[in-house]
Amino acid sequence: PVQAMAQGEMLAVIVFANIFGARDSTGVVLPLLIAADVGAVTIFRQHARWDYVRRTLPAAMIGVVIGTLIMQRMDNASFRPVLGSVILVLTALQLARLRWPDLFGNVPHSRGVSLGLGLLAGMTTMMANAAGPLVALYFVAVGLPKFEVVGTLAWFFFIINLFKVPFSAGIGVIHGSSLLFDAMLVPAVFIGLFAGRWLIHRVPQRTFDALMLGFAGIAALRLLVT
Repeated sequence: PVQAMAQGEMLAVIVFANIFGARDSTGVVLPLLIAADVGAVTIFRQHARWDYVRRTLPAAMIGVVIGTLIMQRMDNASFRPVLGSVILVLTALQLARLRWPDLFGNVPHSRGVSLGLGLLAGMTTMMANAAGPLVALYFVAVGLPKFEVVGTLAWFFFIINLFKVPFSAGIGVIHGSSLLFDAMLVPAVFIGLFAGRWLIHRVPQRTFDALMLGFAGIAALRLLVT
């Protein structure tokens, strides 16, 4: 479930980036992610490890502020390679974990690591709405069981995505038109949640992983070279 959530997130980000522009798409995607977060929190709320949320969240909020300052100085054209690079790196991390499952198995349980991870996740989620793979890898690496990983991710991103809303509105990527468009798509988000769950049970996991990561990698390269 963790791999599927992260890969689906990256693919959605890239699709919207090619439709609305790399920078503006972050504001279109954010309310849809919050809608999905509500569903995830509802389903997995009892599995959250709040000690890990508290460790990473303050630094992530600082990362959001830094990401906002970077985005203020960019338009859609200049932001394309930034978004493409972030997605490409996260895709490579996912591929590495599929190829070598124990590669990230020795992450220290130190405060410094959690603060650094939180800061990087905050910047990544503000600029790309795609920090899911990064945070998921950390929670898996520190030994959380899979349901605790999903529950902790759900609450972490629900809180941080709500925190991002005023910053996204402040730089103009969330506005009346984008919210109206999101309102029309919210039902599709919940349909997609159920459809994705149905699909995952019928497509072999490795096939699903390969398809999602392949699409994400190709689309990220397209952002970099066009």
